Amino acid sequence: MGKYFDMLMEDVRMREGLHACMNCGVCTGVCPAAEFYNYDPRQIVSIVQTRDDEAIEALMKSDTIWYCGECMSCRPRCPRGNTPGYVIQALRTLSQRLGFFVESEKGRQQLALKRIIGDNILRTGYCIVPRMVRPELHPEQGTVWRWIYDHDKEVFGRFSPVYMRHGAGALRRMDEESLGELHRIFEVSGGMELFEAIERHSDRKARETGRDEGADEAYMMETFTTNSNEHY
Repeated sequence: MGKYFDMLMEDVRMREGLHACMNCGVCTGVCPAAEFYNYDPRQIVSIVQTRDDEAIEALMKSDTIWYCGECMSCRPRCPRGNTPGYVIQALRTLSQRLGFFVESEKGRQQLALKRIIGDNILRTGYCIVPRMVRPELHPEQGTVWRWIYDHDKEVFGRFSPVYMRHGAGALRRMDEESLGELHRIFEVSGGMELFEAIERHSDRKARETGRDEGADEAYMMETFTTNSNEHY
């Protein structure tokens, strides 16, 4: 009893985000995600406060903790100074570390986020660049985006003379020294270890579902595009 709670409390975000919740529900009342999803930050904080291992594990294996948009609307409105968004962040990280994230549809998409955004940060220094927003994967961008995507150097070159080239300015290509420093930050902060955990647990889940190739590109794309349309 309390094992997962103790592990959560090792995260500074938990220590800053959970003080004395009185279950007033203000966080849920102002939460944008709660308006559209079966998502209740008040209830999540309540579950965490029980210190019940079974209930907290179920939470970390569910889709629920992945609905938060991390807008932190809850932070300034809590009368007790809690930040449910921080509690959610701590739950997400622990779920990734322990491999519970692969048990939910939205949790499994962490593999795609790690490879598409996380790996791109390490490779280029940016979360995302225009060339990564592939039209076939983002139809919401509209038909104009296909033209922009195909003519990105011409379009973005008008705004930045160093677009994807070395130099000073927006969307420049990062130099090797800066990228090396970025890698060291990820190593000492635990980011690399977390990335490795996401890859390892995703590969395990892929093989458990009969994929001999493990978490290959096809599996990653499946997790990225799968939507059961039950998240309301």
